Amino acid sequence: MRRFLKRLKFLFNFKKSIPFLKEFFLSKEVAIKTKVISSALIIGYIVFPFDIIPDFIMFFGIFDDITVATLILQQIIKMAPESLRVKYDLNEKRDS
Repeated sequence: MRRFLKRLKFLFNFKKSIPFLKEFFLSKEVAIKTKVISSALIIGYIVFPFDIIPDFIMFFGIFDDITVATLILQQIIKMAPESLRVKYDLNEKRDS
């Protein structure tokens, strides 16, 4: 849950997320296959927005969009090389 909240905060902090995504897609450390999968996730959501709750229902309609966007961002972060995760402080901290 803590990781989800951290990623949600990251999603809303555009000063941090845009440079991360830019560097992710321009980095030579990231495999072409990984970039294609990440692009497909983003484009797929834009083209086919998955709405559990319609957007015209004020707060709750937007909540499912935020959830899906956060899940996509989590997948991109998982696929990012360690150096990018360290640079943007996105490493998972395990509770022992």
